[in-house]
Amino acid sequence: MITYDNNHFFLIAGPCVVENEEITYSIAETIAEICKKLEIHFFFKASYKKANRSSQYSFTGIGDDEALQVLAKIKKELDLPIVTDVHSVEEVVKAAEVADVLQIPAFLSRQTELIQAAAKTGKVVNIKKGQFLAPNQMQFAVDKVRSVGNPQVMITERGTSFGYNNLVVDFTGIEELKENACPVVLDVTHSLQMPNQPAGVTGGRPHLIPTIAKAGIAVGFDGIFLETHPDPQNALSDGSNMLPLNQLESLLVSLLKIRYAIMS
Repeated sequence: MITYDNNHFFLIAGPCVVENEEITYSIAETIAEICKKLEIHFFFKASYKKANRSSQYSFTGIGDDEALQVLAKIKKELDLPIVTDVHSVEEVVKAAEVADVLQIPAFLSRQTELIQAAAKTGKVVNIKKGQFLAPNQMQFAVDKVRSVGNPQVMITERGTSFGYNNLVVDFTGIEELKENACPVVLDVTHSLQMPNQPAGVTGGRPHLIPTIAKAGIAVGFDGIFLETHPDPQNALSDGSNMLPLNQLESLLVSLLKIRYAIMS
């Protein structure tokens, strides 16, 4: 079950993808220590493979089995719930052996068979809102999870396409998302992507991460999703919109202050 303090917010965070065991484990351990200190419920996120890439030459992973073994080790040794993406019905069962939350990427948020296959595992299903969808259209994705008897669903806002190479977050949409009676998450880092760049590598505006995150907490998102890395410039995937890991604690402290203020 999804468990978190309704008076608090929870965090879904980690690198974009499992790059290797050493760095992935280190990132998980660092975030876990910060969240334990700040009493923030934490889900560790890393994709065991990346199927949605702009260029065929982009890094997609170290191999499915090897990456899932890394996530399994993190789950067992650090006692952390794991979030990872699934891209096809065939992937779901294997990923569910490790993951506590199966995440449906935004581009696949209308794929009925995929969503229902993920739901049938009994795991939590986190559906990223497609960049092309209005907030009120997410009710249909949520219904697909519940239609197979699984009440465990989350929705993640990750920006809406604004022209060809930009995304914007419409904070008024949170009210419609919350009408689905499930946790609503703000994906801060992907909302700041600049997709479809001529070079075939997605750009981003990471300097705006604190701005978007603070606004998200202020308007009442239940959770914050962000990708973080100790060296974003050398990350193997989505480094252009990641938060440097050494900035995470100070950001979370700021978010806690806002949360306490609006709940008081």
